[in-house]
Amino acid sequence: MAYIDLIKERAKSDKKTIVLPESNDKRTLIAASKILEEGIADLIMVGNEEKIMDGAGWLEVELDGLTVIDPAKTEKLDAYVDLLYETRRAKGMTLEKAREVLLNDYLTFGVMMVKANDADGMVAGACHATADTLRPSLQILKTAPGVKLVSAFFILDVHNPNLGENGTFLFADCGLNQDPTAEELAAIADTSSRSFKSLIGPKPVIAMLSHSTKGSAKHPLVDKVVEATRIAREQYPHLTIDGELQADAALVPHVAKSKSPGSEVGGNANVLIFPNLDAGNIGYKLVQRLGGAEAYGPMLQGIAKPVNDLSRGCSWEDIVGVVALTAVQAQLA
Repeated sequence: MAYIDLIKERAKSDKKTIVLPESNDKRTLIAASKILEEGIADLIMVGNEEKIMDGAGWLEVELDGLTVIDPAKTEKLDAYVDLLYETRRAKGMTLEKAREVLLNDYLTFGVMMVKANDADGMVAGACHATADTLRPSLQILKTAPGVKLVSAFFILDVHNPNLGENGTFLFADCGLNQDPTAEELAAIADTSSRSFKSLIGPKPVIAMLSHSTKGSAKHPLVDKVVEATRIAREQYPHLTIDGELQADAALVPHVAKSKSPGSEVGGNANVLIFPNLDAGNIGYKLVQRLGGAEAYGPMLQGIAKPVNDLSRGCSWEDIVGVVALTAVQAQLA
């Protein structure tokens, strides 16, 4: 069974409510129809019900069981206004501004539903930049206890079951932190290990990637990854982690024997930590587009409640997958 099918079964076993604020996006409408049909999650869409149903009719999809919340009509608006005001008053939020934001910014409205426990999680980003999804999530939900840094990861399901965890990998950070410091890379490795355990398998094997393996090149970029690995081992001694490793040394056993002999991680990695956002974003897209892997994300890790982003190039199938993953995260919250 494919990885995402296993996630869907987990989601169905304890159904959660996920809010989709991008109700004017046709991929979201198609995905919502499939999610409801398969029973993956209960769904709330934010927007005008007539327009949503007209869009579904034009696309010839059914939205039976969908809940639609129109910010201008819901009886909960006043409560959300008060909650947003109380949450952000120290930052200059007023009641008037809170009402204006909630009536006009559906992403913020969706986050408020999660904050108020009227939804278990939110998925957005099909037609918004990551910053638009992340900003209200951090401002309203805050970071989870014990987390130093919010970061983003992708789950990649490749065709070779001998690689990673039966063909499944976690790539980080591929969507948020542009040039993390060594300490931040170490924190991303730790948070990624938790995400791996909750969504993929019991033993994350973490490779800190570089263009160098064990001193084969000298450069400040290499030094950063070496230092990040040292910090991770010191601050998170429970991790199975090694670096700096080139991608082939991290993934291919016979290459690892040559380039990093004796490494527990070399040739066995299932979590890949990229040195910066350029490498991570390019890397996951190459694996997805040229390698034919299924890619789900960018998932956000480190926020107090499940909110996940989407690539603006996503398909409706990607949205279904991220909703299923968000529902599983909500089960574990």
